[in-house]
Amino acid sequence: MLPYPLLSASLVLMWLALNGFTIGQLILGCIVAVLASWGMASLRPAKPRLRKWYLLPKLVGIVLYDILRSNIAVASILLTGGKRRHKSGFMTVPLDLENPTALAVLAIVVTSTPGTAWLEYNSLNRTVLIHVLDLIDEEEWRVLIKTRYEALLMEIFE
Repeated sequence: MLPYPLLSASLVLMWLALNGFTIGQLILGCIVAVLASWGMASLRPAKPRLRKWYLLPKLVGIVLYDILRSNIAVASILLTGGKRRHKSGFMTVPLDLENPTALAVLAIVVTSTPGTAWLEYNSLNRTVLIHVLDLIDEEEWRVLIKTRYEALLMEIFE
């Protein structure tokens, strides 16, 4: 019995998409998927509890909009080259978020937005180190992350 059948099916499909469909690849993909599913089960991940699951489409919409807007901003920085001075830098953002799943989602959101990268989470003082390509105002970035993403993730997960 597979502990994570959806994971196994997804892995088989990805395996076949990457390697092409043959009987041998199907068998090999199934073996890899079963082993990965057993490996995932041995990690015993906690099942995420969505307190307000109906807010997920709002989060997805905000993230997609921000990714589009950020793509345009990064493209303009790259296309203008040295004409406009931009300052990249590192900054820390204090977080109130404690839920591991919500932290993982926040890391994905920050990293998937062009021009930003989640580099390190310090669990002792609950801060995250972020690199920003065009860091004009650190406080503006802190407020954006805390009000736009963290507050919504806290509603959804905590």
